[in-house]
Amino acid sequence: MSNRDDQVVLAGALGECVHVAGVLNFLRLAEEQGYRTEFLGPATPLEDFVQAIADKQPTIVGVSYRLTPETGERLLQQFAEAVRARGLDRGRRFCFGGTPPVAERARHIPLFERAFSGEEPVEEIVAYLRGRAVGPPREEDYPQTFVERWAWKRPRPLIRHHFGLPSLEETIAGVRQLAESRLLDVISLGTDQDAQENFFHPEDQDPRRKGAGGVPVRSAEDFRRIYEASRTGNYPLLRTYAGTRDLIRLAELYQETINNAWAAIPLYWFNRMDGRGPLGLEESLAAHQEAMAWHAERDIPVECNEPHHWGMRDASDTVFVVAAYLAARNAKAMGVRHYISHYMFNSPPGLSDKMDLAKMLAARDLVESLRDDDFHIYHHTRNGLLSYPVQEDAARAQLAASVYLQMAMRPDVLHVVAFCEADHAAHPEDVIASVRMARHVIEIALRGQPTMTLDPAVEARRRELGAEAQVLLAAIASLAPADVSDPFTHVPTLGLAVRRGLMDAPHLRNNPYALGRSVTRIVDGACREVDPRTGEPMDEEQRLAALGL
Repeated sequence: MSNRDDQVVLAGALGECVHVAGVLNFLRLAEEQGYRTEFLGPATPLEDFVQAIADKQPTIVGVSYRLTPETGERLLQQFAEAVRARGLDRGRRFCFGGTPPVAERARHIPLFERAFSGEEPVEEIVAYLRGRAVGPPREEDYPQTFVERWAWKRPRPLIRHHFGLPSLEETIAGVRQLAESRLLDVISLGTDQDAQENFFHPEDQDPRRKGAGGVPVRSAEDFRRIYEASRTGNYPLLRTYAGTRDLIRLAELYQETINNAWAAIPLYWFNRMDGRGPLGLEESLAAHQEAMAWHAERDIPVECNEPHHWGMRDASDTVFVVAAYLAARNAKAMGVRHYISHYMFNSPPGLSDKMDLAKMLAARDLVESLRDDDFHIYHHTRNGLLSYPVQEDAARAQLAASVYLQMAMRPDVLHVVAFCEADHAAHPEDVIASVRMARHVIEIALRGQPTMTLDPAVEARRRELGAEAQVLLAAIASLAPADVSDPFTHVPTLGLAVRRGLMDAPHLRNNPYALGRSVTRIVDGACREVDPRTGEPMDEEQRLAALGL
C-alpha cells in the first residue's frame, strides 16, 4: 500500500439521493490505498458538496447518484458548472459512481474522468485510485509475471480458472471473451491428453480422442494464437500443465509461446500409476524433479499440483498433509524460489467445513516450515472438483460456500471451478458467471469475515494432523539407506513409500505401483484411516504397525 496520508478522497451522495453503500465501499478501497477519506453522507445539497471541496481540498472527488437518470444528468451538469465556476476542477480528479443508466449519462460530462456503474472488477477502481491514466486498458497497466501481478492485486487473491474446449477455434474465441470480461487474472489452459503426452510424437496421437479433456493444441502456432487472443481486456496471465512426457521440451515451448506464468508439476502423478502418462513411478519422480530444476534455473514459479490428487482418491487427511509437504520439500531442493502451494477443498466431498479447514491449515503449517529468504511461498486454494451437485442452483450455492471457506486462509491465488462441472465442461459464459460469484464472496469476506481458523475444533484437528504427519514422515525417512542425506527428495525412497503403502489411497486398489490397502471413512467430518475388519479409526502409528513398520 502506498503512503498517501497527505492526500484526501472526498465522496458523498448528491442531491436527494440517500443511497451511500457504494460511496462507502469506494472510500474503503481508497483507505486500502493509503488515502485519508472524507464522507459527506447521503443527500448532500449541491452547494454543500461544492463547499466541502473548497474546504477539504481533496485529491479525488467521488460523486454518487442512483435515482432517475434524467434528473441525475441535470444535477450532475449543475454540479460540474458550480465546480468550474469556483475553479475547483483544477488540480484534482473527479469520478462518478451510480447505476448503469446514470453512469452512462455521467460519461458524457467532461468533469468526470471515470463513471463507475458497479459492473467493473474491483481492481479497475483500485487502478484508478492508484492514478492509472484514463483510457482503454493497455498491457503495461497489468503486470505480466506472477509475482508482480500478485503484489499488484493484494490484498485480493489472483483469480484463476481452467479453460479448454474440444475445439481449438472455440477455445481461442473463449479466451478472448474471458480476457475482455476483465474478471480473471490467470487463465489455466486445459489441453487434451495427446497435447500433454504426445505433442512431439504425432505418430502416437490417436485421432479418436482428439479434444479429450481439453483443447487439441498440435503446434506452437496454436499456442501463439491462444496467447494472442488473451492480449485484450485485463491481459490475463496464461499457464498450462507440465505434460506427461518430454517435460523440458514442453516447458521451453510454453515459455516461448504463452509466457507460462508458472509451472504446474506433480510429484507422484501423471504417469502409469494413474494411467495419465507413459512413465513409470520412479521414472516420473525423477522427470518431475528435473522439470522443477529447469524452471528454478530460470526463476519461473512452480506449483506442485500434488496433495489434491491424493484427496480425490479418498486418501486420509494425514496422507494429504504429508503430500503437500513432500511436494514443497522437493521444489525447494530443486532450487525453486517462488513456490505455489495448492490446497483443493472439498476433497473428498464428505468432509465437514471444520475438518476441511483444519486439514488445509495443517498442510500449510508444514509447508510454511520450509519458508526462508530463498524460498517464497504463495498459498493457492481451490473448489473441489468432485464436490458439485448436478442441480445447478445447488452447485452455485456450493461454489459460494466453498469460496467463503477458502477465504479463511487468505489465499494468494483462488482457483474458481465453474458450477457446471458436474454436468459439462465450462464454456466462457459459465466461467464468467462463476467468477462473478466468487469475486462477490471474496469482497464479503474481506469486509470482516469471522476468524474460523480459531474455532476450537479446527485448532484441535490442526494440531492432531500436524502430529500424525510427523509420524508418517519419520516412517518414510526410515525407508532410506543410511547414506541418503534427504530421504524426502530421494527418488527410490519416495517410490518405496508408495510401494510399501505409507503413501496410499483407497482408489489405488489393485494398482501395480501402489500397495492399495488403504481403507478410509469420513468420521466426525474428517477423512480417517480405518481398520478394514472393524471399521474403527486408526491413528498413524496403528496404521503403520499394520504395515509391519
